Amino acid sequence: MKNLFPPFQSDKPLKEVSTFGIGGPAKLFTEVFEIEQMQAVLAYAHSLSLPFFVLGKGSNCLFDDRGFDGLVIHNKISYLKIEGCEVDVGAGFSFSMLGLKTAKQGLAGLEFASGIPATVGGAVFMNAGANGQETCQTLSEVRFVDAMGILHTLTKDELEFSYRHSSFQKRRGAIVSAKFRLTESATARGKQLSIIEYRTETQPYGDRSIGCFFKNPAGNSAGALIEKTGLKGFAVGGAEVSTKHANFIVNKEGALAGDVLILARQVQEKVKEATGIELEMEARCVPYQIQP
Repeated sequence: MKNLFPPFQSDKPLKEVSTFGIGGPAKLFTEVFEIEQMQAVLAYAHSLSLPFFVLGKGSNCLFDDRGFDGLVIHNKISYLKIEGCEVDVGAGFSFSMLGLKTAKQGLAGLEFASGIPATVGGAVFMNAGANGQETCQTLSEVRFVDAMGILHTLTKDELEFSYRHSSFQKRRGAIVSAKFRLTESATARGKQLSIIEYRTETQPYGDRSIGCFFKNPAGNSAGALIEKTGLKGFAVGGAEVSTKHANFIVNKEGALAGDVLILARQVQEKVKEATGIELEMEARCVPYQIQP
């Protein structure tokens, strides 16, 4: 009989599983590769009232310098099935790779995913978007394991999505898979290639970051507002506003979470003073302690 319970590790440095390279140790850490494993682990955490945090690529998370006083579950459920225009994919699968693979098969609707540093689960959770498109537009179904380990299948109509928001942000549990309904297109691959080329030219892929740090205000670009305020290259400790794209805060050299938060607050204050616009963080700050 297959063992559904993965091994746990103590004091895992979270900077090792964050694209930012920032974060202290997790009290407990485990990797989950199958849906049944996620159910078993969440049921176990529930039975002990153990606080947990589900991690994807670690690309939109700023972990505390003290780490996380609970269980971090690294979601690595990463299968992919494509049948015609229907796509069934594990939540731990690379969202960027999904955009590449579907475009290569002449399927349109996820070309914008190319270059987005997220897993499919993280993209659904945040309703990731770019180039005028959002994850929810082609989404048809999500499978979700709740905090007690119970598996639910939810259609798009049962969920709520808006700019960088989904109803999963108010649910405790883990997205484990998603289904998308795409359309055939002879131009999908060309569009995908142009998107990745533009991102490579304009975004700081060589630096450690968590992607765009602030949400775009209605009718404005956060990056443009920060750049106009003269903040490119502005730094606190090892954290710096990217000189390539102003909506990226990068870890130039040994940045701490504290450095990033001070820098982010100063950027918000200076943009507010100069433009009257309040920038809202897109990045998720993961506290040291959360409620079970």
